Amino acid sequence: MKRQVEAKLPIPEGPFNILAYAKDEQELMPDLAIVHEEMDPSKPVLVRIHSECMTGDVFGSLRCDCGPQLDESLRLAAKEKGVVIYLRQEGRGIGLLNKLKAYNLQTAGMDTLDANLHLGFEGDQRQYETAIYILRDLGIHSIRLLTNNPLKVKALEGEKDLIVVERVPLFTGYHDGNRNYLETKKNKMGHLY
Repeated sequence: MKRQVEAKLPIPEGPFNILAYAKDEQELMPDLAIVHEEMDPSKPVLVRIHSECMTGDVFGSLRCDCGPQLDESLRLAAKEKGVVIYLRQEGRGIGLLNKLKAYNLQTAGMDTLDANLHLGFEGDQRQYETAIYILRDLGIHSIRLLTNNPLKVKALEGEKDLIVVERVPLFTGYHDGNRNYLETKKNKMGHLY
C-alpha cells in the first residue's frame, strides 16, 4: 500500500486535496483521503474513517445514515481543517452484491446484523489497517475521531504512535427509513449515540 496520486478537490464544503492509496497504480478502486488544504498534523486532527456505502453515499438510500454521515463529515472537516478517509469496504466488508442480498433479508424482517450473519458473514468484517497507514502517511498522530463506532476507536487505540484524544459523535438523526438500522447498531453492535 502506498500513496499513488494526489490532486486538488474543490468541493462545496471547502478546499480539499484527494489522495489515492493502493498497492499499485493499476488499482481501479483505491482507498481515498480527502484532506483539507490547511490540515495541520502537529495538532489533534478531526478524522472521519468512512466505509464506502454506494447505496447511501451515492444514491441517498434511506435504509442507513451513511450518506448524511459522509456529508456531515465533509462539512465538519472543512470547518475544522480535518480529514475524511474513504475506505472501499462496502457493506461492513461483505461487498455490494452481498449487501443487496442482506437488503432482501431486511425487507423480509431481519435486522442488518442478523442479515449479515444469515449470509455467513461476521456482523462487521471491516479492517482499519489501511486507515492507519494513511494517518501515518499524512503525519497525523493525535486524532479527534468522528465516529459512533467503538470498534474504530479500539482499532486506533491499539497503535503505539496514534492517540485518540477524543471521540466526536456523529449523529445525523432518525427517520422512519433508518430507525431499525440505527437501533440495531446501538443495541446489538454497541454504537454510541
